[in-house]
Amino acid sequence: MNKRHLAVFLFAATLLGTMNGCNYKAHHQQSANDYGSRTAGDPKMSGIRSYSRHAADPQLHDNRYFEYSSALSYRISNVPGVSSAIVMLTDKNAYVGITTDQTATGTRSHGGLRTKEQDNTGTTEGVYNVDTGSNSWDLTKIVTPYNSYFSHKDVSDLSTEFRQTIAQEVRKMAPNVSGVHISANMEYMNQLLGYAKASWNGQPLAPLTPGFNKLAKYIFSTGHAVPTPIPEPTARGSSR
Repeated sequence: MNKRHLAVFLFAATLLGTMNGCNYKAHHQQSANDYGSRTAGDPKMSGIRSYSRHAADPQLHDNRYFEYSSALSYRISNVPGVSSAIVMLTDKNAYVGITTDQTATGTRSHGGLRTKEQDNTGTTEGVYNVDTGSNSWDLTKIVTPYNSYFSHKDVSDLSTEFRQTIAQEVRKMAPNVSGVHISANMEYMNQLLGYAKASWNGQPLAPLTPGFNKLAKYIFSTGHAVPTPIPEPTARGSSR
């Protein structure tokens, strides 16, 4: 290979490497499997903010009614990075509870993929609770501190790109909602499961609305009243 051909070869290789680098960068900006990009112009962050931030006004969560949305719960559970989802719709808001998994990167606003809230080492030892050696699983909960998908205590622990992607999916199916409130808090998710079970069981949700609003204010606003889980529902038409 003479010097002229070598120069052409090196130029082509450099150009190809640059193009591949740009394509790699563009792929991760556009891919729903990476929510960690901090590059300006990321398509996932284009347009107005779709999710709601923590607000000081608790009256934003004075909902007149709420209902479980199976369609939205299913849709959000299929978003990369989401393991399970429960979505409630009210007269003005959407409330999304999720657990996360390892199907996407950048789901957390800081740190790595995993959280310190779950200890899954028991799976390698054949037990549920690695601290006690117990094999018992609390079936009333969807997320626990042991052998569970991941929870994140604070609303801000989820990255903005991740919340934006989830909120945009919600608004596609529920365009009239005012706010989209998203959290992966363990207690929030487990209490949403209680409300979902009540809905599945045919239990009227109207009497549960004050408790639901208390939960929303505690997680997403300045509510100080600690919400309590609703009792496990019995089969419709049966007695305790």
